[in-house]
Amino acid sequence: MVPDKRGPDVTTENVDRHYLRMPHSERGMVVGLFGGSFNPPHQGHALVVEIAIKRLGLDQLWWMVTPGNPLKSRNQLAPLAERIAESERVARDPRIKVTAFEQTFGVSYTANTLARIKARNPHVHFIWIMGADSLQTFHKWQKWQEIARTFPIAVIDRPGATLSFLSSKMARTFDFARVDEDDARVLWKKRAPAWTFIHGPRSGLSSTAIRNGSSHSDAE
Repeated sequence: MVPDKRGPDVTTENVDRHYLRMPHSERGMVVGLFGGSFNPPHQGHALVVEIAIKRLGLDQLWWMVTPGNPLKSRNQLAPLAERIAESERVARDPRIKVTAFEQTFGVSYTANTLARIKARNPHVHFIWIMGADSLQTFHKWQKWQEIARTFPIAVIDRPGATLSFLSSKMARTFDFARVDEDDARVLWKKRAPAWTFIHGPRSGLSSTAIRNGSSHSDAE
């Protein structure tokens, strides 16, 4: 097992303390969890969130700015404070709570983050949200099957991923747990493992392409 590691982006300089606390939610709420390095955040992320809020009937969505992705290089990772500020500019819906509480926990792996969220909020209904492009590498995440068994998962369509998602190891392993897209609004009622694929408007914007001076890419 690979232990949690804190990457080079460990400074909380210029980060308001409220971003380092887990957002408040009320008993019975349906809350989406959307995590990423957001390096930088862009309208493609905002579109995923907009679709998720609408189709899943979310009361809140936690936009979780992570310390860094263990599967990606951190050489070009912008400071945490900068990624939070840019996320706030992109995430305009008042139901969206931009947060970086993972930095306080010192964790980099989603499985550990979700376990802490579940332990601290036993009466809240959470849904893990991910872009379809992430589904291809999901089986490389630490304890990926444990993630799938923690909360229901909503996979939101992304350019270049519509047809390939069914061949992913996650989709094949948990084929029995797939929920029809028409039932996405009651996904929160399902006991994990449960997941659905949601089609909708797609944006070709990519954080990688933006950093490289381009605007579109099917790779991210």
